[in-house]
Amino acid sequence: MFRGASKVTLDGKGRMAIPTRYRDGIFARSGGSLVATIDRDPCLLLYPLPDWEEMERRLMRLPGNKPAVRAFQRRIVGHASEMDMDSHGRILISKELREIAQLDRQVMLIGQGNKFELWDEDRWAQWLEDSSNAGLELPPELESLPL
Repeated sequence: MFRGASKVTLDGKGRMAIPTRYRDGIFARSGGSLVATIDRDPCLLLYPLPDWEEMERRLMRLPGNKPAVRAFQRRIVGHASEMDMDSHGRILISKELREIAQLDRQVMLIGQGNKFELWDEDRWAQWLEDSSNAGLELPPELESLPL
């Protein structure tokens, strides 16, 4: 399980070091293989390969005769990029994915259970502020959840 927020740095080549507290779990789950893709939010999603493969199967089983489903499949599966952690625990985020998510040097890696979100640090801070000030009502699924 991946949880918590970590500030990480992208180097000039687009490499980032996975925080050490996550590396053993990634290696145990996927041998160090990850898949990055775009999200509906302005961030990237990073999955250990087996979790991505399950998500991809679920996405591709959706009815492809619906234009909205096909567009979503194109966006998510079409931008998926496999990568392997190197001996220093680094991964290379492609230039195309960095541009789509507008990732600069400082990024935030946000644990989301079986995956991570990767946000530009400033966009993440803005999202936190906006979501705090939005006065969002909780959906019924969350109202009964004691926190």
